Amino acid sequence: MVSFPNCKINIGLQVIGRRPDGFHDLETIFYPIVLKDVLEIIDAPQNQTVSFSTSGLKIDGNSDSNLCVKAYHLLKKDYPQLAGVSMHLHKLIPTGAGVGGGSADAAFTLQLLNTKYALGIDLPKLQKYALELGSDCPFFIINKPCFASGRGEILEELALNLSGYKIVFVHPGIHINTGWAFSMLKKTNSHQDLKALTTKPVTEWRGQINNDFEAPVFKAHPEINLIKETLYNSGALYAAMTGSGSSLYGIFEKNSVVELNFPPQCFYKWV
Repeated sequence: MVSFPNCKINIGLQVIGRRPDGFHDLETIFYPIVLKDVLEIIDAPQNQTVSFSTSGLKIDGNSDSNLCVKAYHLLKKDYPQLAGVSMHLHKLIPTGAGVGGGSADAAFTLQLLNTKYALGIDLPKLQKYALELGSDCPFFIINKPCFASGRGEILEELALNLSGYKIVFVHPGIHINTGWAFSMLKKTNSHQDLKALTTKPVTEWRGQINNDFEAPVFKAHPEINLIKETLYNSGALYAAMTGSGSSLYGIFEKNSVVELNFPPQCFYKWV
C-alpha cells in the first residue's frame, strides 16, 4: 500500500513563551502544500518485525531513529496483532527545511498502518498517537488549513483557501538548528490575531503577518533574506519563511508570469 505524505507551510508564526515542560507555546496557521514524499508499506517476510529503507534525498540518522519506524513501534505496543512490515520512503521533501516533512511521514505511517491492517483507530486517537511522535504530527492527520496553538497540537480548522493563487516553495540549502533558533528569539509583547489577519485579502498580508524566527535567521544568514526580497521583486503578493527556517515561500497571482533567479544551491518548486 502506498501513500504520499505532503508537507506544510506556516502562515505567520509567533512564539508566546516557554512552557514548564521545556516546549514553547506558539500560534501559527498550518497550510498543506503538494510537495510530497512517497511511502510504501508491504507485509514483511515471516518472522521479521519491521524493516525500513529509503531513496531520494539523504536522511540523517539510522533507521531505528526514523519517525516512520517509531510510529510502527508505537502502534505495535497497543496492537500486538500488527503484522511485521517492510517500509520504503522515497524522500522528495527537503529535510530540516521547516515544512514538517518528517512529521508528515510519521503521521502518514500511522494512517497507512491503521488502514492496511484494519486497526479501527479513530481520528482523535490517531492524533494522540501522532502527538507522541512530534508537536506538528497531529496536523498531518487532519491535513487541512488549521490555526495551531499550544505546542502546535491544538488545532482549529479554517476556511482558508489559496487555490486561487500559485505558490512557490524555495529551500536555500541551509540547515537551521531549531534549538538555536528558539534560543535567539527576543521576548516581545506584540501579538497578531492570525485568524483575523488571514481573512483579509492576500494583498494585505505583507507587513501584517510575520514569522518571529525571521529576525534571528535573517541576521545569521542574510542570503535567506535576499531570497525573500527576490520573491517580492518577482511580484509575490506575500512572501515569508516557514517554520524556524530555512525554507521560504511566495504567493503569486494565479495568472502572473514569474521569472525566478535563485543561487544554484537553491531548490524551488511551484506547489
